[in-house]
Amino acid sequence: MPTINVQLFADRTLEQKRAFIKAVTEATCLTLGSSPESVEIIIQDMKGEDWAPGSKPWSD
Repeated sequence: MPTINVQLFADRTLEQKRAFIKAVTEATCLTLGSSPESVEIIIQDMKGEDWAPGSKPWSD
């Protein structure tokens, strides 16, 4: 059972998330031979202040 954990900025719409989930599920099934029912996708919404590449929060 593939479990895919993704962090995204919290400004994504539900429609965008649905499209992303569908595309990632299809790609996973195609490349790993999984069934759609076995693919789990966890989306974690992040605020810009909680994400800091290069020692500086995105919100700055």
